[in-house]
Amino acid sequence: MTDLSSSSGAKALDGLAASSATLSGADIAALSKAREARWRPGLDDQPLHSEIFANLLDASGAGLALALARDALAASARVDDPLAEPEDRRQVLWVQDAKAVQHGGRPYVHGLPGDLRDRLIHVEAATPEDALFALEEGLRCRDLACVIGEIVGNPRALDFTASRRLSLTAEKHGVALWLVRLEARADLSSARMRWRAAPAPSPAPRWNAAAPGASSWTAELFRARSHAPGQWTLTNDDGHLAVRRANDTGAASSPDPRDLVRPTVGRSLAAIARA
Repeated sequence: MTDLSSSSGAKALDGLAASSATLSGADIAALSKAREARWRPGLDDQPLHSEIFANLLDASGAGLALALARDALAASARVDDPLAEPEDRRQVLWVQDAKAVQHGGRPYVHGLPGDLRDRLIHVEAATPEDALFALEEGLRCRDLACVIGEIVGNPRALDFTASRRLSLTAEKHGVALWLVRLEARADLSSARMRWRAAPAPSPAPRWNAAAPGASSWTAELFRARSHAPGQWTLTNDDGHLAVRRANDTGAASSPDPRDLVRPTVGRSLAAIARA
């Protein structure tokens, strides 16, 4: 029996829909239920080719791409594999075309998470064609943990054929790609998951309202193979991607003194009433 709650179940149902002209009512209901599954951080069945559309100057696309990549790598590390290394120390390839470097700058190594600072391979490509070549060659290398790319606009080289080549290469070699499309239209693409990213106000730290808050984004998933569209406010605090609660406005809150005191046994009724 096919497990409709898993990604493989959804793919099996897609194949069933493609191979059969008529489906029973039960099959249609199961197919709809599988496709309506909501995305959330921490899923272990992330697609291997994703696109993120973002503004050229606010760095939200690169930030969200890095957060999604780290979330997917952490999820895959939780999968039991007797042949896997105790710690994934593979390199991360980051490819930018010349316009992306000109307007947004290169990745700042000292601003990266500590576990990635000595694992970054940066490629600055002169043209979008060179960037696509570097991305595809990186996806062929299983010694890379993942690939992140930044390309500005809608260059002629990045058509559906090129997008399809990236998808097939990523799936063949098992290396994930997050391609940031800066100031680009969402034209035809074979990416399995497509996002729109924008910066969101950071929640203020609890203990020091003057300190910088955790990185946050408004992320709209407008196309996905196995998930329903939706919009989330995502935050990356201490290296963990999470969905911010709707009632979290980002305002600083004073610490509750009761959180600093360990409950004691045998308190008087008056002490309990004051608590």
